[in-house]
Amino acid sequence: MANQSTTQTEIEAAAFRALVAHLQKRTDVQNIDLMNLAGFCRNCLSKWVKTASDQLNGELEYDDALQQVYGMAYSDWKAQHQAPASDEQIAQFKSSQALHADTDQL
Repeated sequence: MANQSTTQTEIEAAAFRALVAHLQKRTDVQNIDLMNLAGFCRNCLSKWVKTASDQLNGELEYDDALQQVYGMAYSDWKAQHQAPASDEQIAQFKSSQALHADTDQL
């Protein structure tokens, strides 16, 4: 039987994988909408993955973290799924910046 910390880590990893799979499936949901509603987006999640890698072993490049979260190269995802942000979305983004996720630390 796994110890409690291993079990917790496995639970958290499974939940993370489910979140990433959900975000990959919901390509209709724009990052700016995620930022405006929740204060984080796929890019933030990628930065958290990169930060965690840096803290553990430093073996993951940011582009690899983006690919892990997006399920494809970031440039491909943008070309296939990213719509231009409206003036209203940009204004909401700017007005809520104080509430955005801190991607510099975990």
